[in-house]
Amino acid sequence: MNFIGELAALSTSFFFAMTALIFTATGRMVGSQVTNRMRLTFALIYLVILNVILFREPLPFSAESSRWLWLSLSGVIGLSLGDAFLFQSLVSVGPRLGTLLLSLAPIFGSVIAWVFFGEILTVLQITGIIVALAGIAWVVMSHQEPPNTPHGHTRRGVLFGVLAGLGQAVGLVLSKQGMFGDFSPFQANAIRMLAAVIFIWAWTAFDGKTGSTFTALREKPQVIRLLALGAFVGPLLGVSASLLAVQHAEIGVASTLMALPPVIILPVSYFVFKEKIGWRAILGTVLAIVGVAILFLA
Repeated sequence: MNFIGELAALSTSFFFAMTALIFTATGRMVGSQVTNRMRLTFALIYLVILNVILFREPLPFSAESSRWLWLSLSGVIGLSLGDAFLFQSLVSVGPRLGTLLLSLAPIFGSVIAWVFFGEILTVLQITGIIVALAGIAWVVMSHQEPPNTPHGHTRRGVLFGVLAGLGQAVGLVLSKQGMFGDFSPFQANAIRMLAAVIFIWAWTAFDGKTGSTFTALREKPQVIRLLALGAFVGPLLGVSASLLAVQHAEIGVASTLMALPPVIILPVSYFVFKEKIGWRAILGTVLAIVGVAILFLA
């Protein structure tokens, strides 16, 4: 039996868990927005090189205009906007809670498919949504702010995490529309990344933050290596693996396996970040993943 899609989805979880840890560190060093701009730029460079090696062209210029439209929209919404909220959330509430909130993406995706594409949710799937939401809510309520944390810091982080989940869900739905047939995930990812880079730097120039971005990098040059590593692990390997998973596995199985980063990050948060993790946080995290599994495997 061919398990390419399932293995790709499981790999996605490990890649995204690692990149969440890396970008949490860089976000706290130079800010979440600088992190988002630079990791997209590095990722685009990697993808251009990869596409030249694999397909002998930097970008899939021969692809249909409809693919470019869907995948470009996916890149702007999922990579530029959605991930901007994700990095704000990672900095505010840490990688454990931030990635858990990102588990809302498959729930948002199911609701979007129900509203816009007429997909019917069964009673068991609705039960899965309720279980996942209950688990996430339990973890959020049990989360304790570190000492000297500004008032409302956690609430903002949770809001950013919810918006990140929504952005990723919309991005994946749009990617699915643009990847009909046997279109390569690496070519699709290159289109998404190009659109995201153009959008994010255009917005940066409009906001007058171009100079401050490079100033932050000059002041902390050591962060550039981390950003380059994170871009390789996440936007290149992780996003490409997620697209491969969606293309070769049932969306339910793929989404469930891709929802595992919060579980992977639990021991790292405890041993590396010295975060206090109570039994309610652990149980709530597991409950959220079980809910996602029920939703898509029903």
